[in-house]
Amino acid sequence: MALVELIMPKMGESIMEATVLSWLKKVGDKIEQDESVLEVATDKVDTEVPSTHAGVLKEILAKDGEVVKVGKPIAVIATDGDSAKPSASPATASKATEKKVEKIATVASTNGSGTGSASTNFKSSSKFYSPLVKSIARQENISVMELDTMKGSGKEGRVTKKDILSYVQIRKSGGGMAGAFTTTAPLVPASISAGDEIIQMDRMRKMIAERMVDSKRVSPHVTSFVEADVTTIVEWRNKVKGAFQKQEGESITFTPIFVEAVVKAIKDFPMINIQVDGDRIIRKKDINIGIAVALPSGNLIVPVIKNADQFTLKGLVKQVNDLANRARENKLKPDDLAGGTFTISNVGSFGNVMGTPIIMQPQVAILAVGAIQKKPAVIETPSGDAIAIRHKMFLSHSYDHRVVDGSLGGMLVRRIADYLEGFDSKTSI
Repeated sequence: MALVELIMPKMGESIMEATVLSWLKKVGDKIEQDESVLEVATDKVDTEVPSTHAGVLKEILAKDGEVVKVGKPIAVIATDGDSAKPSASPATASKATEKKVEKIATVASTNGSGTGSASTNFKSSSKFYSPLVKSIARQENISVMELDTMKGSGKEGRVTKKDILSYVQIRKSGGGMAGAFTTTAPLVPASISAGDEIIQMDRMRKMIAERMVDSKRVSPHVTSFVEADVTTIVEWRNKVKGAFQKQEGESITFTPIFVEAVVKAIKDFPMINIQVDGDRIIRKKDINIGIAVALPSGNLIVPVIKNADQFTLKGLVKQVNDLANRARENKLKPDDLAGGTFTISNVGSFGNVMGTPIIMQPQVAILAVGAIQKKPAVIETPSGDAIAIRHKMFLSHSYDHRVVDGSLGGMLVRRIADYLEGFDSKTSI
């Protein structure tokens, strides 16, 4: 058995030291050649350091948070003598790491560009931040107070390069404090009692949680409600669904009809089909309607009907069924989820009569359609008012009050209801 030292590699011409962020291996662990052993940070990048030898981690010489000069030993590895040959010489390994660092640093510089300021006083914070995170914070004028509110994805909640660059993008889109990173750090910690089950969020649930918090922080939500009489639609669907199933081999739901009404209303009020970029409003040419689909796992996904205004009702039926089926079978492509300009969420499918949906960023509006219920209602007839049983449903329209005022938000949902109530019972499909 031979003992070899793992040294702090050179990671750039101007970089003379690095800070140990965390060890990915502990003493006694087996290590393969080129396997990452620890994470380090410089003023340019956070990166992983690979092992130049295979063997067992015998001793750790540099603790978390310690600043180590380039070329100094950081660990001792016990190898199997001649059988454990380094994958590359220290100089070669150092050059490889240096190239990797330069590449990542270039990306960081591109994603986090700004005029910057070096006024941030990190001594006032009790948290640890890597030199790279500090550098980006100074460059983007992010205060220590903002950083301290972030719950990062690194070890022990440390803010990583990825975290702060994501925050910068959200911040530039009009966001304020770092609510996106506090979803896992509630102000009042959860209490855990004997017999409680702890369930770790899966990747999709974590993503949904972050995006929902982002949206509520970025957009001041307002919701308007309208009740619509959809008796004609219910009777029409009951009349044609059997023949359509027999002819096309698939069912016809209410969703395509909702999509058609939304598209018509958006054409009447195009300023709802917009996005916000800082202090600029971008009015979208295409009308791309997202359809929220609940997955068997309980998570939610939103595939998009591109150019929904160019489809007939039959075409919309085909599009909705195809996207919903592929979503549940996990067969959607990335392009199926991109480019939405307005979203519809059918909370009625769960028996809910109404809801207050959260906007899908960077959109500015979302519609929730509630359950269709039979209700007694006053209707006008040639011989006077009468009470009849009608099929009614609530439409809930949430919109971004930064750019959509109550008049526009309210008129849009009222217009959608008008199109649903005016549905032609002689429509062919």
